Amino acid sequence: MSIIPAEPAPVTIERILEVLDQVAERQKETDRLLKEGERRHAETDRLLDRLVEEREQEREQELERRQKKRERRQQERERRQQERERRQQERERRQQERERHQKEAVERRNAIDRQMKETDRRLQRAEDLFTSQWGRLVESLVEGDLVRLLRDRGVAVEVVAPRVRLGCASWGEREVDLLATNGTEAVAVEVKTTLRARDVDRFLDLLAHPPLLRHIRGRRLYGAVAYLRAHEGTPRYAERKGLFVIRATGNSASIVNPAAFRPRDFHPPAN
Repeated sequence: MSIIPAEPAPVTIERILEVLDQVAERQKETDRLLKEGERRHAETDRLLDRLVEEREQEREQELERRQKKRERRQQERERRQQERERRQQERERRQQERERHQKEAVERRNAIDRQMKETDRRLQRAEDLFTSQWGRLVESLVEGDLVRLLRDRGVAVEVVAPRVRLGCASWGEREVDLLATNGTEAVAVEVKTTLRARDVDRFLDLLAHPPLLRHIRGRRLYGAVAYLRAHEGTPRYAERKGLFVIRATGNSASIVNPAAFRPRDFHPPAN
């Protein structure tokens, strides 16, 4: 059985208008879809721009935060450096202060030393003057009584010479405070305001002084020490060394050796 195609419907004005309405309707939908696409594309662009802007702001903020952090660190380093410099300056100031104090202390000590030396010099000068005046007084007391005192002890001296200087180029200059002599005997007297053991030793050395031995010209030589005051034990020490011991008291002098004392002859005559 053969199929006979149907004949197309006849084209009418109504059909054409219907088709045009359909086309117009589809065109509107297409325009709507296009506008929606454009809107969505614009929204997407806006969102992308916003996202880019936010990311840029975040990046700038992060850069700014890092920059501030670097600045804070730099400021902290500078603060620490300034603190170190301040401490260094403080140490230097304290060191300078210590050096200044030390210098002032040295200057004060030097000034005190100078004052003490000057005081010592003045005291020594006063003591020397005092000792010299008292020594002359003791010499005067002893000299006035010396002839009588020695004669009472069996040494018949005749004259007394004060401050006899003895000297030669090889032995230097020495002095005998008092030298009492006669034709055969001589008594050298050492006068001290304060008699010490070392004064006795020095005087014993003087009694062996060659210029003194030449000065007495072969006489027997005795020694005596005279004093106003003496260190404890010194008079007894001088006596054991064979010396007359003369003590000045008041306005006179006296020999304090025992009556049985015999003086040592420091220059016995040659046989």
